[in-house]
Amino acid sequence: MAAPNIDPDHRNAAEVAPTDSYRPADPVWIYRGGMWRSGIVESASSRAATVTYRPAGSRGTGVDTLTARYLLARAEADPTLDRTQES
Repeated sequence: MAAPNIDPDHRNAAEVAPTDSYRPADPVWIYRGGMWRSGIVESASSRAATVTYRPAGSRGTGVDTLTARYLLARAEADPTLDRTQES
């Protein structure tokens, strides 16, 4: 799973999805500590989203609240983080 290689400060503001376009359980990338990390949206409002994510070098998870500039939709699955749906 390859992380994005764009600096959030260099993103075109017109191309940044607003935080309220994300829904709970949406897979995302979040920018923290100078790198993109896989995450899952817990909740979102028009101002920010709360995301559970995998910190670098850790087996656990972290939770943070971020603005839209530091979020990107993630298409690839992260088997250690993404919730699976049982039938």
